[in-house]
Amino acid sequence: MDWQGQKLAEQLMQILLLIAAVVAVVVGYTIASFRTMMLIYAGGVVLTTLITVPNWPCFNRHPLKWLDPSEAEKHPKPQVVVVSSKKKSSKK
Repeated sequence: MDWQGQKLAEQLMQILLLIAAVVAVVVGYTIASFRTMMLIYAGGVVLTTLITVPNWPCFNRHPLKWLDPSEAEKHPKPQVVVVSSKKKSSKK
């Protein structure tokens, strides 16, 4: 799953869970059944999981272009610079 696919999956999850919650509350309130409300919401969670968790092709539309190992060897690796932050104490 690419970065845009992760963003799409996150947005779909939020929208689907919100819709499931609203539908569950409205139906549960209308028929005065807490059990029905919870079952509808649980069904929404399962449906959301089936839509957003698998790596569907719609989540892989923007694949990352990785650098070839031979190309990576041509470029120097960045050097780690250690900066010491010791301060001299002055007595007055």
